[in-house]
Amino acid sequence: MRVVQLTEYGGPEVLRLVDLNRPSPTGREVLIEIKAIGVNYADTARREGKYVVPTPLPFIPGAEIAGVVVEVGELVTKVKPGTRIVTLIESGGYADFAVADERSVIPIPEQVDYHTAVALPLQGLSAYHILKTMGRLEKNESVLIHAAAGGVGTIAVQLAKLFGAGKVIATASTAEKLALAREMGADVLINYTEANWEQQVLDATGGKGVNVALEMVGGDVFNKTVKCLATFGRLVIFGAASGEQSRFYPSSLMARNQSVIGFFLPQIMRKPELLQPSLVELFTFLGEGKLKLTIGGVFPLEEAEQVHTLLQSRKTQGKLILEP
Repeated sequence: MRVVQLTEYGGPEVLRLVDLNRPSPTGREVLIEIKAIGVNYADTARREGKYVVPTPLPFIPGAEIAGVVVEVGELVTKVKPGTRIVTLIESGGYADFAVADERSVIPIPEQVDYHTAVALPLQGLSAYHILKTMGRLEKNESVLIHAAAGGVGTIAVQLAKLFGAGKVIATASTAEKLALAREMGADVLINYTEANWEQQVLDATGGKGVNVALEMVGGDVFNKTVKCLATFGRLVIFGAASGEQSRFYPSSLMARNQSVIGFFLPQIMRKPELLQPSLVELFTFLGEGKLKLTIGGVFPLEEAEQVHTLLQSRKTQGKLILEP
C-alpha cells in the first residue's frame, strides 16, 4: 500500500510517498480501506517535531480517517466487513489502509458521504469540548472565536449558537473569511490583522469582555485575548499555530477570577463517557441540518506536501481532505 511518511522533522518537503506492506488486523482490530483523510494542524506539528507529545521516526501522519471495513481480527464482534466507518487513530492515516480498534470506530449514517464524515470527528469534537467541557459555556454568554473560518472555527461558531451563546464574536484575517464566519452564524466580525482588534472585542461586549475565548494562534494573539476576558472569563488554548510562545503572568488572572485552560483532544478520546455521546450528538446535528461542514478542498494523497503548505499559509477555509 501507499503511505505518506516522514523520516526527519522539517517543512512539508520531508513528506514522502512510499510503499509499505498492508497491515493485517489482529484481536479486536479492523482493517479499513481509507476513502478520506482529514488534514489538521496537529499533522503539521507532528511533521515539525513540535507536537504536544513526542513523534517517533519514521512516522506516518493522519489521525482522522473515513472508509470501509474490509477485514476484521479474530476477536471482533461488533463490526462487519463492508461497514462504512469514521474513526480517530494515533497515527497512520495518510495511507491506503489502516487498522483501528473496533471500539473506536463509528458507523457513518447512510445519508453522510466520506468527505463530510471525515470533516466532523477531530474538529467537531474539539469545538464541542472546548466550548462545553473546558469552556463551560452557558446560555446567553459571549464567545470569542479566533480563526473562525478554519476547520474548528466554522464548527465552533455554529455549536456556540446551538448551545445558546448570546453573542458570537468571530475573528479572521480577510473579508472573505469573515463572510464565511457570518454565514456560519457569527454576530460580530473582526479582522485580527488590525492593530486594535482587542479593543473592538471589548467594544462589542460593552467593555465587559467575553465569557469564553477559543485561542490557537499563540504569541501576541494570546496576550491580547487575555485582555478580552470578562470577570470569570475562560480562555481555552488548543494550539499555537504561529509557533510563538507567550510570556504570561498567571497572577494577572486573580483580580477578575479568570481562567486559562489547556485542551488536548486525545485526553477526551480516553474517556468513552465524554467521547461517544458527544460524537452521537454531533452526527445528530449534522443529520438534522443544524450543523454545516465546510470542505476547503479535496486533494490526492500524493499531494500531501502541497496540502501542508496550503494549511500553514492560513489562506484556506474549512476542512482540507486527502483522498487515496
